[in-house]
Amino acid sequence: WLENCRRLWKNCERQLTTSLQMVVLAFLALLLKRF
Repeated sequence: WLENCRRLWKNCERQLTTSLQMVVLAFLALLLKRF
């Protein structure tokens, strides 16, 4: 049970990091377009 929870948490973490990278990239693109 604990192992399953840990695996789910790892998956969530990976999704969070990827989404965060996407947000940062979009923010940088907006900044570049502005200038």
